[in-house]
Amino acid sequence: MKKLLIVIIFSIFVIFALIFWWNNMLLPVNPMDKASSIFVVNKGDTVREITYNLKTKGFIKNPIVFFLLLKKLGLDKQIQAGDFRLSPSMTAEDIAQNLTHGILDIWITIPEGKRAEEIAEILQKELATYDPSWQSILKSNEGYLFPDTYLIPKDADIKIITALMLDNFEKKFSEITQNINSPLSKEDSVILASLIEREARFPQDRPLVASVMLNRLNIGMKLDIDATVQYALGYQEDKKTWWKKDLTLDDLKINSLYNTYVHAGLPPKPIANPGVASLQAALNPANTEYFYYISDKTGHNHYAKTILEHNANIKKYL
Repeated sequence: MKKLLIVIIFSIFVIFALIFWWNNMLLPVNPMDKASSIFVVNKGDTVREITYNLKTKGFIKNPIVFFLLLKKLGLDKQIQAGDFRLSPSMTAEDIAQNLTHGILDIWITIPEGKRAEEIAEILQKELATYDPSWQSILKSNEGYLFPDTYLIPKDADIKIITALMLDNFEKKFSEITQNINSPLSKEDSVILASLIEREARFPQDRPLVASVMLNRLNIGMKLDIDATVQYALGYQEDKKTWWKKDLTLDDLKINSLYNTYVHAGLPPKPIANPGVASLQAALNPANTEYFYYISDKTGHNHYAKTILEHNANIKKYL
């Protein structure tokens, strides 16, 4: 009986000690330190990585306790990517709640090959500050809105956003052209890269598509690129897309300077915003004698030197 009593007392002591320890781990690291600083949650960070980083930065006392707290509060799947203003004087629960809202900046991804209007739609979805006037500003910078993942202030205006994208483009373009000597002007390189981005689905096709386009341009042959017609047609209300899939013969006759079935040479401006691989392909194309290509149902391209070979590919792959 005496042993049982000792065990019970000891168990109670352990329980109270654990409760005291748990509550202590939830208290602020330093209640007197009111200074705040930025804590960044990167896109793709796991909850364990976030808790470890919080401990390393001195915002929480114990990463395991914080991890269990998130689970207990049901907040582990609600943490957002972005940056947050935190302080060592905040309790663990305050920090946990803060990580689900109160973002200063948010991560926004702009995929390769989007046209300005599609980028506007992404920004409208992500930013409360979005204004319809942004679309025309983005459109005036078509081709140079570099596709990437950006950390953008929640209250950013279009000047801040375009500056981020344009600066990124200049940096990437400078890196690409550092060891490449291309006869193309910067403007023509970007226009060509935008066509490649829309026409080549797979990496291995980009230099080959570039060679076909340049071979045609060099002899004054029309490019006959569907993507330029899609760009000219604009938004398709019935399909809710900016890129019409099944082009008709009437579509190919559309009166537009972007229609490369009608006008020889490059379109007047880019039709989308290309990434690094397409810019590299435009500046450093494959050396081929191809003048034709078609895409099969899987998106892979098949190339030909002559119209006879091209027609044979059409029968074989379409």
